[in-house]
Amino acid sequence: MDKKIWRKEMKEALGSLDPSVKREAMSRIYSSLFSLEIWKKSQTIGITVSVGDEIDTWPIIKEAWKQGKQAAVPKCVPDGRELLFYILNNISQLENSFYGLKEPDPNKCKLVDNRKIDLLMVPGLVFDRKGYRIGHGGGYYDRFLASNPLETVSLCYDFQLVNELPAETHDIPVKWLVTPTELIYADCHNSPEKLFGELGENE
Repeated sequence: MDKKIWRKEMKEALGSLDPSVKREAMSRIYSSLFSLEIWKKSQTIGITVSVGDEIDTWPIIKEAWKQGKQAAVPKCVPDGRELLFYILNNISQLENSFYGLKEPDPNKCKLVDNRKIDLLMVPGLVFDRKGYRIGHGGGYYDRFLASNPLETVSLCYDFQLVNELPAETHDIPVKWLVTPTELIYADCHNSPEKLFGELGENE
């Protein structure tokens, strides 16, 4: 299926998700994420501020603060399609950006050395079990990860996870996938994923 079709269909599915189902799914995703050893040992978390029908990242940012971690939020630089990460300490340090994004105000935040990011949360619309993803089409994260091979995790609803996506040479898979019912470790070199089972079996 063409990537444009994937994006269109997934945006429609996200927009039609029942609010109560969404809340329950997100709660399970958060619990699963916070149980990961990579989360526990990470001090600086790279994370976007969610908008629209995306999985709400504010509870994750607040939990990071609560645990004494740092939240590093990206700012898109259209020239060169780069990502610059800044430490976010409170909501007042955000500013409105293009496409309705909330991004850090460089005048209020400290720029982060990319090497200091212990875990990067990579957004997307569709994911497969090898860690490949279809994002919003800007290519920012693939460019960033090509130069910064960090530990990565993506969060998604079960219906956003498919068996296989068409991958291009510049696509970089994420290492972890967290859904309401599964924890998946996807090797970056396309070896079979390591499935950690249904969450219900681990509770």
